[in-house]
Amino acid sequence: MAEPTITTARTVQDAALWIEALLRQFPELLTELAPGRPSPAAAPARRAPSPEAAERIRAERRDALLVEKRHGLTAPGYSAAPLRLHVSDAVRDITDGVVELDEAVHDKLGLGRPRHARVPQRLARIAALLGEVAAHPALAAHVRDESRRMARRCARVLGDSESVVRVRGRCPWCDSVSLRAFPARRAVLCVNPACRCDAAECDCRTDPAYRHVWREGEWEALAGAAGSDRAEIDASMDETADARPGPARRTNAPKRASRRDRA
Repeated sequence: MAEPTITTARTVQDAALWIEALLRQFPELLTELAPGRPSPAAAPARRAPSPEAAERIRAERRDALLVEKRHGLTAPGYSAAPLRLHVSDAVRDITDGVVELDEAVHDKLGLGRPRHARVPQRLARIAALLGEVAAHPALAAHVRDESRRMARRCARVLGDSESVVRVRGRCPWCDSVSLRAFPARRAVLCVNPACRCDAAECDCRTDPAYRHVWREGEWEALAGAAGSDRAEIDASMDETADARPGPARRTNAPKRASRRDRA
């Protein structure tokens, strides 16, 4: 088996991080599938729904049954409470995406059709095969892109936000004060949309939505080139730290704030 290139190794590392995020988030998404009902003491007097509302409730119940039938998913505590369709759509999309990704990985690696399993088990199975996926750059990129897409959709539905910390200094490539630390990914990105590096293997040269990324092994060189401090970068990766004085400031940015960064 050919040794993976540095670029492919990073792609696989990114895929592992996104799969881990999805494994953590998907069960939370299932708990959001059906809204909780208020206590009887707090509930207002029941009124007969309008014909339009009654039809909507019937459609939502049909959708809930379809989710359970197709994917073996039952909303925890499901009852006659109306299903939230945007959550149901996300569950269905992510479930289908994980099944297709599992099948694509097994097919490319010549492992035959994968056994039926729930979403978490399939994700764990894909993660366990990443070492073999690394020998196939196109497959590795597909796994990374799909796992990232699904993790981000899951996060958007859950309303999660990602910690972002400003890094002192200027980007070595575009000379703008646009360096940001993303603790959840343990990476520093240049968030300037116009930034382009001269590395042939970096997608920021060809994809306008891509953001140049510095991994942990590159932080020392980045600090020297940007006029920053390596210790400051390390400190910015502490997601539990309180806001600190000085140039590094913590903000909460929506997942979609930088559109896409392939990190």
